[in-house]
Amino acid sequence: MLELGLKFTIAYLLGSVLGSLVVGYLKGGVDIRRLGSGNPGSTNAFRTQGKWFALWVIVIDVAKGIVAAAWLPGWSIPGVGFDPAVSRDLVLYAVAFGAILGHVFPVWFDFRGGKGAATAAGLLIFLDPVLGAVVLAAWIGVVALTGYVGLATMTAAVLGAAAAGVLRWPEEQGFVLFAACVAALIIFTHRSNIRRMLNRTEPRFGRAAGGK
Repeated sequence: MLELGLKFTIAYLLGSVLGSLVVGYLKGGVDIRRLGSGNPGSTNAFRTQGKWFALWVIVIDVAKGIVAAAWLPGWSIPGVGFDPAVSRDLVLYAVAFGAILGHVFPVWFDFRGGKGAATAAGLLIFLDPVLGAVVLAAWIGVVALTGYVGLATMTAAVLGAAAAGVLRWPEEQGFVLFAACVAALIIFTHRSNIRRMLNRTEPRFGRAAGGK
């Protein structure tokens, strides 16, 4: 279990590197946690700093999860090696989820992170490109119809978990559990969005379809 614990921790630390604060530092010390909604995610980055800033934030937040999932499971840690009692699938999904947790609760930034959407989306596309494309299409569709990014993200996460359960259970239980945990975490991180939507105070992303 030492290998699993170490790799999970490394993935968490990698996930804790927030794209918005890295780009903000390079831009001269911009901290978007002090701007707009105060969230260091790509949506607030777009609203407060523009599309190019937000694009680089997404690139970093997506890439760090993919790097963790692509590198850590196959890396033989010096002095530790591979634990034969731990399946490679368990290591893969553990480090993938660890990277998302790092983004949401980053140790480098007082545990004040983003909502995990970009990192989770990048990992889903990496782990299952077809399912990832379907989920991304659903996200775009909900944003276009409603203008609510939070609603689109939660809908996409739940759709991804449901589709994984239908298509991969019971052959790939690890992936299904990973998708379910991601969906639960995404809903948790968007709880303030849910409250605002219920109170009809949630801001829309641009103009929703039909001019609403």
